[in-house]
Amino acid sequence: MSLKFATIASSSSGNSVYIGTEKTKILIDAGLSGKKIQDGLKNIGVDCKDIDAIFVTHEHIDHVKGVGVLSRRFEIPVYATSGTWMSMPESVGCIKDKNKKYVYSSKKCIINDICLCPFSIPHDANEPVGYSIYDGKRKICVATDMGHVTKEVLSSLEDSNFLLLESNHDVDMLKNGSYPYNIKQRILGKNGHLSNETAGRLAAYLIKQSRNLKGIFFGHLSMENNTPSKAYKTVENILKSENIKIGHDAIVYITPNSQVSKVVKFI
Repeated sequence: MSLKFATIASSSSGNSVYIGTEKTKILIDAGLSGKKIQDGLKNIGVDCKDIDAIFVTHEHIDHVKGVGVLSRRFEIPVYATSGTWMSMPESVGCIKDKNKKYVYSSKKCIINDICLCPFSIPHDANEPVGYSIYDGKRKICVATDMGHVTKEVLSSLEDSNFLLLESNHDVDMLKNGSYPYNIKQRILGKNGHLSNETAGRLAAYLIKQSRNLKGIFFGHLSMENNTPSKAYKTVENILKSENIKIGHDAIVYITPNSQVSKVVKFI
């Protein structure tokens, strides 16, 4: 059985992740317009009508913009924590009761041949989560939008085969940029976003902790306070300092902001 992974988009402007097997196709978040997600899926050979479920990490618009329209258009069940449902923006619109599903941190949820386990993340949202995804042989984790790395996050990411990890901002760009002071403090705070440096150090720990970790996508880059080259160089330097060879010990890839990433296929 093969497992495919790709980001439809991954940035501070919109996020959606595709994970699929021959039997099951899911999205983690749908933070773009319905049309953009449909077009992105089409680019990787997936019809949106075949999506079995949308799992939401939290209620911020860059993660839920297209959730409502896709659920209504294709009768797709939407899974989220009770806190996320309570805080879902009105712009998402009505979602049928039969398609409104709940997930709970540390409680497994099975969709056909895929098992998902949500884990709590520290972010300024109402009950936000990341997801560990299993297909019986492999473990993929999606962990973005978190201000720091908690023990629960760390234990959830350990022993992964593949990760999508946030690398949101370059600290100097953020501090010297045009954002208002309160927004800068929010991003830098314990419930904000991971910097390139923190993401790199977390990656180094996880690569050294497990020989099973084959690759890391670094995503959710800020459009204002980061660049792909800065994110990659920061991570590269940290990994080199830990004697980790990119391409040998693990593959490192910076996701495109608003385009579909390369598709990773696990056989």
